[in-house]
Amino acid sequence: MREAVRGMRRAPLLSILSVTTIAFSLFAFGLFGLVAVNIRQTLRQIEEHVEVRAFLAEGTPIETTTTLLADVQAYPEVSNAVFVSPKQALERARRELKEFSDVLEADILPASIDIRLKEGFRGPAQVRAVASRLSAYEFVDEVRYGEDWVEKLYRLRNIAGIAGTTLGVTFAVVAMIIIGATIRMTVLARAREIEIMHLVGATDAFIRRPFLIEGFAKGLLGGVGALILTYIVHVAMSRWVIGGTFFAPSLAVLGVVGGAVIGILGSAISVGRHLRTP
Repeated sequence: MREAVRGMRRAPLLSILSVTTIAFSLFAFGLFGLVAVNIRQTLRQIEEHVEVRAFLAEGTPIETTTTLLADVQAYPEVSNAVFVSPKQALERARRELKEFSDVLEADILPASIDIRLKEGFRGPAQVRAVASRLSAYEFVDEVRYGEDWVEKLYRLRNIAGIAGTTLGVTFAVVAMIIIGATIRMTVLARAREIEIMHLVGATDAFIRRPFLIEGFAKGLLGGVGALILTYIVHVAMSRWVIGGTFFAPSLAVLGVVGGAVIGILGSAISVGRHLRTP
């Protein structure tokens, strides 16, 4: 620990440069992560509106409707199912289609059961399966769930997931390369010190440990700096452009810890390469 602190004090500008480079590298990664989190949150909110609507035949007894409602609520995919009477359907249509409110008349719309699905069961296959099960009832005239819309939403989520993972890995690799190069500069600046320690009999492990501690400290500080910068951008965007969500506390802590881990790995690789050089 003393050697690590002494090393950072002997080259404060280089230490500041290392921490700053790590912070901005992780900041770029953090900005991408923040965008990915908000896209995912937006898609999840849209998915919550995925709804299956089963229209009932005219004159269906209330007892039959109650039985169907209980059956549907027992489906493992269903989070909520409600009965909508013709009067309620008319009121909703007039509320949502105000320009056609004068055209809509009483009893023009059939009764229905509106079904919301649980998270994880909103893909085209699951929605289609629920719709097929409902269509099997004789007193269900028609089942609608916006098949094209659900498939496009699911496709968009898959594309966003693949693109996000690819870009995220790319940003992470670039950040690690930049951070490794920065730490390599620190090692080269102390090459003479390492050589002298070798000459007096210091082992590779003894030489490596202060650099690992130093890399951990710089990575940790860089991670904290990146988190602060990302939060400032988030606040500014939420205030002046568009509102959004910030990282969950667990993700924020994981990002800071990730900076520390990258610092250790970068130091270990750079020092190891230097020690292997004849």
